[in-house]
Amino acid sequence: MSGVVPCHGAPPRAQSDYAGELLARCGFPDPGEGEVALAVSGGADSLALMVLAARAGLDGAAIHVDHGLRPGSGEESAVVAGAARRYGFGFVALEVVVGDGPDLEARARKARYAALPPGVLTGHTMDDQAETVLLNLLRGAGPDGLAAMAGAARAQSVRRPLLGLRRAETAALCAAEGLVPLSDPSNLDRRFRRNRVRLEVMPLLCSVAQRDVVPLLARAAEVASLDAAYLESLAAGIDPADARSLAAAPAALARRAVRGWLRACGDAERHPPSLAEVERVLEVARGDRRACELAGGRRVWRSRGKLTCGETS
Repeated sequence: MSGVVPCHGAPPRAQSDYAGELLARCGFPDPGEGEVALAVSGGADSLALMVLAARAGLDGAAIHVDHGLRPGSGEESAVVAGAARRYGFGFVALEVVVGDGPDLEARARKARYAALPPGVLTGHTMDDQAETVLLNLLRGAGPDGLAAMAGAARAQSVRRPLLGLRRAETAALCAAEGLVPLSDPSNLDRRFRRNRVRLEVMPLLCSVAQRDVVPLLARAAEVASLDAAYLESLAAGIDPADARSLAAAPAALARRAVRGWLRACGDAERHPPSLAEVERVLEVARGDRRACELAGGRRVWRSRGKLTCGETS
């Protein structure tokens, strides 16, 4: 459609200090906080992360994780190692085993974050944030899903300083620095839902809206994250194991308390509990049932006014 702003954002303007202009929109930690770990795949976003981290005065190491999913993937670590030397960072190469098959994206992501240290910096951009909002809505997530990566950072101990930047800008920064990013062919594989959202859904939404919707979705995520953080602080005053307190709490806060409790007694990388699971736990708290079954072979039961979460025997 004529006159529609593309989803990748406006082309960056020529300027003498492009890295400095981008850095002003980033959220890097202060150098005084100590050394950092950078997750660097070798793509434009992660290379830009390294460039900007160096410009921010940070020290630490670039970490490359090889999933072993395609021939020659191990050689990519040499490219990252060279870039790390150029910008004064150490280098660490890690390997994880992820076989091809169902849920490949989720399994690769889980293996990657299990290998990376807590607090690692990643190169996710505003475009990634917008895609995550849509993906979360497609799987039926609630308000916390709308918060997307901004909200997930609170639970995952992952820092994403580039959420204020666009992919077009990270690519332009690499070009300005003379860096040649690695190309991952899996980013074009439409078997993966994120790729379809990126390649098909997002351009369609931009066409329908007749504007670039990425900043709109990212702004919605930021607002949702702030609201979620406030509700989280209120829900922190509720003891989810105390059936009487839980049953008496406002529904929005009780659900949030239960959701956090179930995440704490299970796999932290698992998707948040479904609304149906949360409601079943609240039924147990109210005394409408003695116990309930949950995903992952877990159950919650009530005894003498206390709730317990554990594995089914």
